[in-house]
Amino acid sequence: MEKRPQAVAAVPLPSRSIALIRRVAGPVWLRVGVTAVLEVPGRRTGKPCAVTVFPVEVEGTSYLLSQYGVTDWVRNLRAAGHGELRRKGRTKAVTAIEVEGAERDRVIAAFHAKTPRPFSRDFDERPAAADHPTFRLEPIT
Repeated sequence: MEKRPQAVAAVPLPSRSIALIRRVAGPVWLRVGVTAVLEVPGRRTGKPCAVTVFPVEVEGTSYLLSQYGVTDWVRNLRAAGHGELRRKGRTKAVTAIEVEGAERDRVIAAFHAKTPRPFSRDFDERPAAADHPTFRLEPIT
């Protein structure tokens, strides 16, 4: 079994401008599919925990990238290995496989190309690729 790198503390909460943008635009982004809701069992309680995420598509494959480091949703997804992704009114069960190396680098590049500058600025507070856990999502059939 492969060892994971030491956990890195999460970045502090998003900047005020990002929080405002999310509060105002968040519901619209969710409705049109820019963002999605990830629901994953809590690692301690097993109760479902939901978080809004920005899925990234690279070469037809969906990925989730944590722009704020090792957060609670990352820990829960690592522990469970699966969850449900709700996007554009549809829910699908997914298996999450953590990726590293060149695959993670491609996802980070796609994330930077797709996201507005304020989000990239927050992302850049943790410049090392290893500080951004990345998961490939595969549908459970």
